[in-house]
Amino acid sequence: MAARVGRRCLFYGRTGINLIPHLSELRSVALPLFNNTLSSKVCFGSQGADTPQDNDTQVHIPKERLTVSYSRSSGPGGQHVNKVSTKAEVRFHLHTADWIPEDVRQKIFQKNKNRMNKAGELLVTSEMSRSQQRNLSDCIQKISAIIAEASEKPHEPTAEDVALREARLQKRDKQRLKQKKIHSTTKHSRRVDFD
Repeated sequence: MAARVGRRCLFYGRTGINLIPHLSELRSVALPLFNNTLSSKVCFGSQGADTPQDNDTQVHIPKERLTVSYSRSSGPGGQHVNKVSTKAEVRFHLHTADWIPEDVRQKIFQKNKNRMNKAGELLVTSEMSRSQQRNLSDCIQKISAIIAEASEKPHEPTAEDVALREARLQKRDKQRLKQKKIHSTTKHSRRVDFD
């Protein structure tokens, strides 16, 4: 199979069609992940991911605060799985992460208790690809998504929402009292007086 793929690449390479990007192109894509800070488009205090406000601050995930380790991935892949450590595991101590606001850290702790270990570290893993770089970037995206979910402000009800809720509560109470009266008259009609 590998020889067949090699022959096809050689054939297409001669005709001028480039199917496999050069290694230098792959390195240029993977290098931004190893800067000192990994920036992501998460805004604190926003009600949605696409509506940034003026007082929002962008999250910069510092690389030196993350502990990255690689291990052997599970699942199909033949002998490649047994030879290469591609599963990425990123962790950081949540309580000392001063680059995340305190209220957001509390929400992350409450919502992601199953991702926390006994040392208080948030653990994120990825093994969806056979590449360490793609798995690492997937872990960073998962961390960004966790922070974005925890930083969303709850929806504040408008005056119409409050009025609609009040009307529904009143209607429900009227229906409950009506059913109670019907039930009471039914029970009262079944009563037998022994005079």
